[in-house]
Amino acid sequence: MDLKSISEKLKKGSQALALQTASEKNVALNAVAQSLDKNRNLIIEANKKDIEAGRKNGMSESLIDRLTLTESRINGVIDSLKIIISQTDPIGEETAGWQTPNGLNIRQVRVPLGVVAIIYESRPNVTVDAFALAYKSGNSILLRGSASAYNSNKEIVRIIKDALSKVQGGIPEAIDLVEVKDHDHSDVDQILNAVGLIDVVLPRGGKKLIQTVVSNARIPVIETGSGVCHLYIEEDADLEMACKIAENAKIQRPSVCNAIECIVVNKKIAAEFLPELSKKFDGRVKFHADDFSYNIISEAEKNANRPDNVLKATEEDFGNEYLDYECCIKTVDSIEEAIEYINSHNTKHSESIVTESRSKARLFQARIDASCVYVNASTRFTDGGEFGFGAELGISTQKLHARGPMGIKALTTTKYLIDGEGQIR
Repeated sequence: MDLKSISEKLKKGSQALALQTASEKNVALNAVAQSLDKNRNLIIEANKKDIEAGRKNGMSESLIDRLTLTESRINGVIDSLKIIISQTDPIGEETAGWQTPNGLNIRQVRVPLGVVAIIYESRPNVTVDAFALAYKSGNSILLRGSASAYNSNKEIVRIIKDALSKVQGGIPEAIDLVEVKDHDHSDVDQILNAVGLIDVVLPRGGKKLIQTVVSNARIPVIETGSGVCHLYIEEDADLEMACKIAENAKIQRPSVCNAIECIVVNKKIAAEFLPELSKKFDGRVKFHADDFSYNIISEAEKNANRPDNVLKATEEDFGNEYLDYECCIKTVDSIEEAIEYINSHNTKHSESIVTESRSKARLFQARIDASCVYVNASTRFTDGGEFGFGAELGISTQKLHARGPMGIKALTTTKYLIDGEGQIR
């Protein structure tokens, strides 16, 4: 990969974008939305090649699900793009302003970051989301998807570039895709060391990918996190609600980062709740249960004539991201113990409590260290679309620059504009 040549082109693209009006960017994005809609059959055909290759290589069905683009998912991608178009352009927004005693007028305004790179796994919908957010916020973007989704990503980027080249004012130089090959990550190393060529890099994927980027990057990183998310069932919880939330948070899409990986249960209601949870899951989820909960679940499975789908948890299960139809069960004596356990085993992504107590809910939200903390709701809502952003670059689990679902403003910074009348110091 000739990164210098690619980055120079992207730099020119970002410089041209920085001068465009919100209307000009929206026209271009609308042309992209129409082109994606018109060419959806080509996208699905390319996606089928990736799916076939994935199954041939032994990819799990939960990961196949992350890779798959259907008609409805393409509709969702286009809908997200339209929401981004409708949002206020952040570039040029004045975030602060004042006049100094000597008459200098100082304004702090929002500006693009410049050239952004994103390194991500599977999920080809990210290709559109990342491009659209970058373009609307005046940034050019280098996409480095996984080899498993390369056919899908290649076709999507081709369609985007073609649409931009045909619309007046469109800037096809604002997007590029790295050609990826199996087991070759030399291009990733180049990106992470592209000092002066790329302004910031975002990793979006599993724990290994994120750690690789954070540990090896010589350019700034906006860290997104793997999702070891917990659901805590307090002793005063509505158990029917708790089972419903647990089912949604674990089973709806177990391969995504906002799915729960551990259910923490107050021991006072474990004997009542766990059999109901087992019934709700109905053999669809493998439990990795601690000593206290193992016998309760095992007996419940036996009494209901369901296959014994429970294992004794090992230390490695606590804090593990399964990304599949598996979760661990941890029992605790109090909400304080639950908070301590979650904070020591989570990835600062999304946590939830089910409780009827307002004071316990607020205690949980105040003390849990995570980007999103829920009360009586599924963690599956940690998503740019669900938060009203239209799309997201990822879920930031760090504490600087951006945290939680990252929309348009996460790809901006600020600069100070100072106007004077000959003042000297």
